[in-house]
Amino acid sequence: MSLTEFNQSDRCVHFTCPERTVSPAVYILLYVCSAAVVLLTVCGNLLVIISVFHFKQLHTPTNMLVLSLAVSDFLSGIFVMPPMFIWTIESCWVFGKDFCSIYWFTNSIFTISIYTIALIAVDRYLALSNPFLYMNIVSVKITCVVMFFGWCFAMGYNIAAIYFNIGNLTSSGMCPSECFISLNEIWTVIDFVYSFIFPLSVIIILYTQVFMIAKKHATAIRELNNHARPKTQKITSHSMKSERKAAKVLGILVFVFIMCLLPYFLYSFLGNVIELQANTFQKVSILFCLNSTINPLIYALCYPWFRKCIQLIVTLQIFQIDSALINVLS
Repeated sequence: MSLTEFNQSDRCVHFTCPERTVSPAVYILLYVCSAAVVLLTVCGNLLVIISVFHFKQLHTPTNMLVLSLAVSDFLSGIFVMPPMFIWTIESCWVFGKDFCSIYWFTNSIFTISIYTIALIAVDRYLALSNPFLYMNIVSVKITCVVMFFGWCFAMGYNIAAIYFNIGNLTSSGMCPSECFISLNEIWTVIDFVYSFIFPLSVIIILYTQVFMIAKKHATAIRELNNHARPKTQKITSHSMKSERKAAKVLGILVFVFIMCLLPYFLYSFLGNVIELQANTFQKVSILFCLNSTINPLIYALCYPWFRKCIQLIVTLQIFQIDSALINVLS
């Protein structure tokens, strides 16, 4: 989630301020549902982290990127979603100015998610466009190094953005208060390009190429199936099918991510132009956050290995000797 531009000095002039009309029963229900979503996010992504980290068969470059995304989603469930839900339900930022600064720093997690999705697109493009070169050059070690620098750069960017715009931080110790940071003109342009235009362009362009290549592979596989072929061709056909399936699943992941991302960025650049409810920002931010909840569900629905890993984890079989060597891809 990027640091977006908001002018809240005269909030009720630019926005229609909502009044609390929620009954106690609905109020409690909102907190229960919020807690359930946070718990689902944390537990779901923790299962992905344990699965990829524990089972050696899953130590592939693509799964390292899936692991990075799961870690960022896990941290989102712990540090970002709880205060965001409370802020929305209370219609007020109740944590004070100091925690407001920390909250905006933790939002670097979403920048990491955006660029991890972009790296997944790069990974799938390289794997499908030139599989032999991909196998020889891209390794788990190289992927981990790229991920490390990506995390450092995202956190460094957010620190710089907050440092140069800390004077525009809007928060007070009393309600009604909000937690917004207003970027200056230069940082607004930088943030828009860095957090939205560039990664989204990479994702769309590369995944367009990925599905064009996958379509060609599907045609090639049909032609191979119509003729007798030696064992090496069968292996190639199986490999092509596996890569196409991985591209399809990760394509679903990317599509859902973009659908959760767009409302947030549309609001970011329309919020000061048209009249909106003051809590609209929280709502589109929650939609963005819910992507962290949805991702493990996508893995569970589309990846048989993830369902098998869940079974092994829940039944505590991962504590057995040599459990890391269990074949989870069969």
